[in-house]
This record gives sequence, structure tokens and C-alpha cells, in this order.
Amino acid sequence: MGRRGIGLIGAVYLAIGVVVASTHGYLVAWNIPGNFVEGLAAIVLWPLVAFFAVDLHGLVT
Repeated sequence: MGRRGIGLIGAVYLAIGVVVASTHGYLVAWNIPGNFVEGLAAIVLWPLVAFFAVDLHGLVT
């Protein structure tokens, strides 16, 4: 039988992503569609934001 859900490692990965995204200013003004996409991208791609200083603020114009 297959497992369902993201598991503990996935939950920790996403939790770290939320922290990194919020400290880098990606979780503000989610009522604007572009900011929403940038916020989700920052959560999923948090290693790029945290370790390589990739700026996702211009991702969606």
C-alpha cells in the first residue's frame, strides 16, 4: 500500500520554506496575484533564496 501525504521530511521542508519566505519579505500582500505566486515560489524554492540569494521579487510582473 502506498503512503499518502507529504510526510515528516516534507512538512519540515515546507515549514523552513515558510520561515525563509517570511524573513525575506515574500509573505506580504497576498491579495495581489503576483505576490501570491512569488510567495509560493519562495516557499518551495527556499534553498535558492536562503543559500544563493536568488531574488524572486521580480518573478511575476
